[in-house]
Amino acid sequence: MSKFEKGNKKLLNAWAFYDWANSVYTLTIASSIFPIFYSALFISNIKTVHAFGFEFKSTALITFVTAFTFLVVSFMSPLLSGIADYIGNKKGFMKFFCYVGGIGCIGLYWFSLEHIYISLICYFMGLIGYWGSLVFYNSYLPDIAFPEQQDRISARGFSFGYVGSVLLLIINLGMVMSQDNGEDKMQMMRWSFVMVGAWWILFSQYTFYVLPKGVLTGERVTRNVVLNGFRELRQVWHQLKGNLRLKRYLLAFFVFSMAVQTIMLVAVYFGEEEILWADESEKTMGLIVSILLIQIIAILGAVLTSRASEKFGNIKTLIAVNFIWMSLCFAAYFVVTPIHFYMTAGFVGLVMGGIQALARSTYSKFLPETEDTTSFFSFYDVAEKIGIVIGMVIFATIDQITGSMRNAIVFLFVFFLIGIILLFRVPKLNQKLVS
Repeated sequence: MSKFEKGNKKLLNAWAFYDWANSVYTLTIASSIFPIFYSALFISNIKTVHAFGFEFKSTALITFVTAFTFLVVSFMSPLLSGIADYIGNKKGFMKFFCYVGGIGCIGLYWFSLEHIYISLICYFMGLIGYWGSLVFYNSYLPDIAFPEQQDRISARGFSFGYVGSVLLLIINLGMVMSQDNGEDKMQMMRWSFVMVGAWWILFSQYTFYVLPKGVLTGERVTRNVVLNGFRELRQVWHQLKGNLRLKRYLLAFFVFSMAVQTIMLVAVYFGEEEILWADESEKTMGLIVSILLIQIIAILGAVLTSRASEKFGNIKTLIAVNFIWMSLCFAAYFVVTPIHFYMTAGFVGLVMGGIQALARSTYSKFLPETEDTTSFFSFYDVAEKIGIVIGMVIFATIDQITGSMRNAIVFLFVFFLIGIILLFRVPKLNQKLVS
């Protein structure tokens, strides 16, 4: 049992605070310092690495490992979430993935091409720890917050995450930029990975202290727990088929999330290849500044989107945000100069935090009356992860065939358009749920 009743402000803030703890991974490891560090390992003209019996292009290897991790999470999260609800201990699973991810980040300190397998295992641990813990973190939302609180607390979580991650990134960048020697800069990057892991593990303790253990939905067992997890998923699948609103929303979410997540993952590479920077130094600083710009503006975007959903409703607000994303895809085709890239990054930040927070809280509102929330949220997470894999494959294929990332970005316009059409088909909420 929780120390606090559902809807309690301290309970809600403790849940949202986990975003403060884990979002440093996405900004420092996934988006900024680690990609720069990884590229710097290939300082010569040789941009390949031998692994798993093949010769990989440097960026291709890390992309394959990333895609593989998302596939693992997609398969694993429904199974584990069903088990977590069955034994009533979702916090235990959330802790496990948090610690795996944090230790993986710390292990990146020793990342090297000479020990590529161990290095990639640490990278894999960080990625799977982050996304694995989110399955259980997201599933707490309907357990701790009433429907009328969920939009705001979801947005608050993303805002906490943006503030915390930007704060640590500024500290890490100060460490790196304080060094003149290239090797010393690399050493500071390694220490930044350690700081990310320590930050993640340390600040998550408050969340773990306050959150309830979970809701027991089945009798405790010692055998066949894996089969019980599959049994839970089968029951959820039958409920999804009978819930038109939830089913249609999940389809819309799958389509537009595919485009959103792909853009977020390839934005740095787009800026590196397609923007006319004056030199390498300007390029590095420009990409970092754009990442910080996105994160800072996303705080405002999450809050504004939450307010808009209260006034106009969740679905109408999501439709409007998708229209903005669609326009950005079209505009990105013509972005050439750094100033245009910064402007586009600003608009991306404005709608990035909003669409993520609102998509999560909308799904939470659409869930049927049930205590088995984790299994339902596993479907949400699986849709997102599979969408990421498909979106990246489509993007890379168009880029490879046409030779331009601009064509690939424009093609994502189609996914937002389809997402808008599908959102129009979602049955309206009744007044009680909208409020």
